[in-house]
Parts: sequence; C-alpha cells; structure tokens
Amino acid sequence: MKNIAILGSTGSIGTQTLEVVRQNNDLKVTALAAGQNIDLLEKQIREFRPDIVSVWDEKRAKELALRVQDLPVTVYAGMDGLIACATENTAEIVVTAVVGMIGIKPTIEAIKAHKDIALANKETLVTAGHIIMPLLKEYGVKLLPVDSEHSAIFQALNGEQGNEISRIILTASGGPFRGKKRIDLEQIQLEDALKHPNWAMGRKITIDSSTLINKGLEVMEAKWLFQVELEKIQVVIQPQSIIHSAVEYLDGSIIAQMGTPDMKLPIQYALFYPERRILLGSRVDFFELSKITFEKPDLDTFTGLKLAYEVSKSGGSLPTVYNAANELAVAKFLNREIRYLQIVELIEAAIKNHKKIENPNVEQILNIENETYDFINSIYEKM
Repeated sequence: MKNIAILGSTGSIGTQTLEVVRQNNDLKVTALAAGQNIDLLEKQIREFRPDIVSVWDEKRAKELALRVQDLPVTVYAGMDGLIACATENTAEIVVTAVVGMIGIKPTIEAIKAHKDIALANKETLVTAGHIIMPLLKEYGVKLLPVDSEHSAIFQALNGEQGNEISRIILTASGGPFRGKKRIDLEQIQLEDALKHPNWAMGRKITIDSSTLINKGLEVMEAKWLFQVELEKIQVVIQPQSIIHSAVEYLDGSIIAQMGTPDMKLPIQYALFYPERRILLGSRVDFFELSKITFEKPDLDTFTGLKLAYEVSKSGGSLPTVYNAANELAVAKFLNREIRYLQIVELIEAAIKNHKKIENPNVEQILNIENETYDFINSIYEKM
C-alpha cells in the first residue's frame, strides 16, 4: 500500500489523480487540499477517507468541518493547511497540483519531511528551481514530473545514465491558434481561446497553451528538472499530440515517448515509478492516425514563448515576474477585462519595470509576485 497526499484535489490534475487511485486498490489517499470547491471536496472525503484535508479559504474550511463532522477527518485552512497536507506523517509521495506560487512553500516542506514529489505545479521550479533542486539532493527525495512533456523526457532518459544528450525536443500541440498570424489574434474571444484541440485541462492552463506561454514555462522547468543548458531545449510543434517529447543523444539517436493525450498516463507513471501498470483508456492506432507532423513555432506571432527564453537566460527573479504577470493577466482575460493580445503586453511591461534580483529567497519570490500584481493593476487602470 502506498500512501499519497494530493494538493489541488478538486482541479484537473487532482481529479485525474483520484481516477488513477480508483483503478489501483494499493493506493491510499491520506491528505487532500483544495481551494474553494468544498462541494466536490466533501464528496472526495467521503469516498477516499483521508486523515486530513485543507481548504484555502478559512470560512469555507469551517463550513466543510461542520459538513464532515461525522467522519474522522481533521480540516485545516490556508497555507498552514497546505503544509499540513504536504507533510502528513504517513504520506510517501505528494502530488503538487495546486495552481500558482502558493505551491512553493508546501513543496519545500514536503521535501524536508522526506516525501517524494509528483510535480504538476510549474511555478515551483520556474520561480524557485535554484532553491528546490539543491534541497532534493540534501534530503534524498525524488522529484517525478507529472506534466506530459516532462514525463516523456524523464522516460526517454531512463537507462541512459552517463550518456550525454545533445538536445531535448519539447513538443507542443500549437494550441487552438496554430497557423494564425498576429493580426488574426486581435479579435480573439475567450470562448475561442478555451477550445484546446487535444487536451482537456483547466481554464488557466488552456489559455496558457493557446499563447504558448505554457510551453515557455515548460522550457524554464525543463532547464531545472534535467539540468541542461537553455540552448539544448528545442520546442517543436507536433499538432497530433502523440509524441509527448523526446531526447536526442550525441550519436544522433532520438528516443521519444508516445501515447494518447491522456494526463492519467504521466500521473500513474509518477505514482508507481519505475513500475508500469495497466491504464484503462484508448490506445494509439497508427493506421487511423496515418501521419505525425512537425512544425517550427512562430515566435513572431507567439511572442510569449520567445520572451520565456529571454527571461530564463537572464534568470534571477525575472522568471518570477514572467510567471506572476502571466497569472494575473490570464485572470483578467478570463474575467473579460483585457483583450487576448494584452496578456503578453502586460508581461512585457512588468518585466521592463522590474529590477532583477540574482538569487531570490522564498520570501523575496513571494514579495515579487505581489509587487508584480500591484504594478499590473496600476497600469491596467490606465489602459
């Protein structure tokens, strides 16, 4: 029996993780943390019977505690609750599927508590990779990627220890606006951006996929995860989303991981690594697929990806600004407060406004997030 804690249990990755739990009777959920959706969290509590749960909003946490008072479960709130779930005594692995930089502190505390990490929170490495990677070595815990692309790279590296790579090929579907030019994006509406051609994801990451900013964040994450130079990470558009990513070695051999676009595959692989288990669902039919195509990303149209490379190369606190600015800009777009192209415009403005800190600590990272929000809100009022 393997005990797991899930941070972000009511989101897309969290609910799919619980689907994997349903299919494997030797997984036990000991802790669940959610944001505000206490209706779904209550159902999860009653089905999976965790020992502790957490709700970000304190008022909702108190309401949930009343609802589940018939069960032997302790309800926490806020950051303290997230950390309590991340460090739950019996949990062996923590799935970090919360959205945003609130995932940094609980991830650090989970590592210090000697928990393996199944990482689905990009922000942790994008903004604090220089802190997280040394901690993993210090406490001797594993970090297992849950993103489909990083899981694919991780799998392509298996058995190749000691063999130097020449490049990482990070694939992208291209999103709903693949092939469009900048002029075509001027009148994009929210509903258009939420129609991803291949993947079923949360609203925020779906918008990020459409701008290719999600791929930019993945580039930054891959640099830390696999300890490679930025120049060795190449983004390739693969519209069918069958090749999830690949690794090219010095001899020219390319090892790719392929499969249907189903997030349960990388989730299950992380939970049971290095074991592979049966996963219910569809399989790739090469005859029906007929072809797999590749394209070069259009950096003139999708400038957010180009900006990600520039920010990652500069390093320091700039990736934090990039990430924080994108989070708030996407939230404003989801609320129909700004136009689609203004997402990247706000990110660029925030980066230009920021004075870089070379090696920010956690408190500085979180302060920079707030400062970035304040700056964007101040210029938004003048737009």
